[in-house]
Amino acid sequence: MHDVLIALLTGNRSVDQRMWRSFWDRLHDGALQPGETVALLTSLSTRMPDQSTLSALLRSLDERRPPVGVRLDDTVNIVGTGGGPRTFNISTASAFVAAAMGVRVVKTGSRAYSSTCGSFDLLERLGIGLTVSYGQTEATLERFGIAFPGHFVYPREVMALAKSILPLDLRTLGGFINKVGPFLAAMPVSAQLVGVSDPSLLPSLRHIAAAVADRKIWLCANDLGIDELVSSVDNVIHTNDGSGEIRLRADAPGRAPGGITELRPTGDDTTVVEHFLDVLSGNGTSLATRTVCWNAAALAVAGGRIEEWPEAIAAAEDALRGGGALDLVNRMRAQPAHRAADPRGVR
Repeated sequence: MHDVLIALLTGNRSVDQRMWRSFWDRLHDGALQPGETVALLTSLSTRMPDQSTLSALLRSLDERRPPVGVRLDDTVNIVGTGGGPRTFNISTASAFVAAAMGVRVVKTGSRAYSSTCGSFDLLERLGIGLTVSYGQTEATLERFGIAFPGHFVYPREVMALAKSILPLDLRTLGGFINKVGPFLAAMPVSAQLVGVSDPSLLPSLRHIAAAVADRKIWLCANDLGIDELVSSVDNVIHTNDGSGEIRLRADAPGRAPGGITELRPTGDDTTVVEHFLDVLSGNGTSLATRTVCWNAAALAVAGGRIEEWPEAIAAAEDALRGGGALDLVNRMRAQPAHRAADPRGVR
């Protein structure tokens, strides 16, 4: 059994970068024993590794990546850890609203893991293609102000792990991959908004974020366990830039209900697109509209487009209710050249 597995299963020592490097080398060489990758994913998904092990894991993957070659300045990535109560595609809707406000946005994501319809699933149904390279991502940003990078941003080791556990899949064993997914995607942006559904992850994710020097990272959490800002409850944003915590108080009583029923996904799988477009048309519920606008505002403030929160929220409501967000979706849907096929990823 590889030293990485012994260390993880016994819990008596941290795994350093050298040990992770050896594990990945053996994975790609086909030299691991049967079941070792299943044991790895099971261990990581059952118990979050200590911070030293986690940091070494991420560094070991970063050192194996090919050079990115571009820098997406003044661009914000919105992404979440998944998990928590099921909601409609809030972050994807927020990305379109923010882009309609003039914020340069990328949205990394995946197919559905814990949700009914993941961001990649929704985009496929909308007819909006994922970008397949950093160059195409940059060009799409220049054209539309928004882009949806495909699986090329993730380490190839994730794909190798997925293949090695067949006939099992990462929907079963990939909980850890989703939890740290926001830090697995190599996106050379200036800021990143990360929704965190499980508050127990915050110490580890804050530790990771503190070591990131090339971009601002905002970790968002609330008591509902939804991995986006929600306007009906208090939210906290943990920053990595020395600015401390940002606290967003719930809307005034009566402005938006406290429950999350209005954020639930549509019960009918065939109406996912219709429901999503209704929200972007300004025909969504009060809570859905306000929540989308809060997250779009966060992208604007994190990206430096707008400084003050009230102004950013008002601008988001204008972009949504004025038709700018829906128009952007329709323009992207009308571009066949944008529908480049993306190699199917791990989930």
